[in-house]
Amino acid sequence: MPSFDVVNEVDMQEVDNAVNMTKKMTTTRYDFRGSKSEVSLDRKAGVIRILTEDNMKLKAIEGELSTNLSKRGISPRALDMGKVENASGDMVRREIRVVAGIDAEKAREIVKLVKGMKSKVQAKIMDEQVRVTGKKRDDLQAVIALLKEADLGIPLQYVNMRD
Repeated sequence: MPSFDVVNEVDMQEVDNAVNMTKKMTTTRYDFRGSKSEVSLDRKAGVIRILTEDNMKLKAIEGELSTNLSKRGISPRALDMGKVENASGDMVRREIRVVAGIDAEKAREIVKLVKGMKSKVQAKIMDEQVRVTGKKRDDLQAVIALLKEADLGIPLQYVNMRD
């Protein structure tokens, strides 16, 4: 019976590369000369931390980071932007969480969409992914088209297609 998995995977090595390129930008760009801007990645927690002097520089760093992530095939929807906080010494800080996996609420929403198709396919939640099975490959391709149209707020990949 044909099946595939709906997942939300983020390559942390590519995130690390994008963060390193953003760090290089803060050391070489003219408007960042002499600033105390820092960009760091906590790989275990999946959090990018930005610390800089003002909101203008924060926006510039975020723009460069999102550009570097897009070049490496990581969707900006995979980032959960935290609040801008004031830090000591007239600095501002923002934590950006890298979202990987499908949480239970989104998984239920995906299952509801698939069941609402009135097609002969079944969707089953398995940890942080959803497995969709059906009798015909065309039905599965219709499910993929439906999920691509639906705006769920997270990037989805369709992997492990089997006949």
